Amino acid sequence: MKYVDLHVHSLVSDGSMRPEELAAHAAERGLAAFALTDHDNIAGDAAAWQAAARLGLGFLPGMELSVWFRGRKLHIVCLGFAADSPEFLKLYRKVRAGKEAKIPEIIAYIAAKGIPIREEDVEAFAYGPLDRYAIMRYLVSLHLYDHAQPLWDNYLDPAVKALGLASAVEAEEALPLIHAAGGVTSLAHFHKRIGLKGLTRAEQERAVCDLQALGLDGMEAWYPNYSEEDRAFAAHLIRKYHLLPTAGTDYHGANRPEIALGSGLSAKNAISSAIFDGVASRVRRVLLPTDTRRGCF
Repeated sequence: MKYVDLHVHSLVSDGSMRPEELAAHAAERGLAAFALTDHDNIAGDAAAWQAAARLGLGFLPGMELSVWFRGRKLHIVCLGFAADSPEFLKLYRKVRAGKEAKIPEIIAYIAAKGIPIREEDVEAFAYGPLDRYAIMRYLVSLHLYDHAQPLWDNYLDPAVKALGLASAVEAEEALPLIHAAGGVTSLAHFHKRIGLKGLTRAEQERAVCDLQALGLDGMEAWYPNYSEEDRAFAAHLIRKYHLLPTAGTDYHGANRPEIALGSGLSAKNAISSAIFDGVASRVRRVLLPTDTRRGCF
């Protein structure tokens, strides 16, 4: 059986590998295909696409998009869209404006907490324009923690909140624009705080149903730390509402070292290529396994 991973991060956001290194790692792991889904950023998609083509891997360009829905922050895995379409560019410019806002102020906030950080330090860790993830990568280089998440919890997220930068695009606006760009949308890790955690199962079902009405195509049928009950509930919603199943490990490389590409916490949980095939049949941009095109993103 062939395996895939449709929720993967590079150093363009908060992963540790370059996009082309991820493609090489996917090949080493024996995957047939993967998707790059950096947080609110597509800057690595072209490099990952080209590397995947050289290696004969399937590839879906993607992005893990932060949206607001009824006062709750959600992550939506967006896959297979045309990044040069007017509809996507309208959304993307708005998203990036938020992520690149008030970077000097965020740095000053963190410095006031006793962390040695200056704007010139952060510039060396930028992948394109300075953004919050460049700050995160610099903080990772200080080896303050074994994982990246405490950096968000203790420094970046409090700074964003204090500076009034915690807003995101609304689901009502974002989902139709991804559709218009030829992509599909899937609810990521519904069981997490950035998700539907804290709601009853009935409330979670209502939220998914209402999101579907706004343009949500699917949800993650599998995620590394779903409980058996979470997995069963996701399967129930996917069947009942005819949702598109997606799955991924939320791979971050060395920044989340317990998670393996393609299987998460256990090799027995390797993700079937049928997940990739289902998404590929419905999107505008996809590189199929063994496709040898170059520079076609």
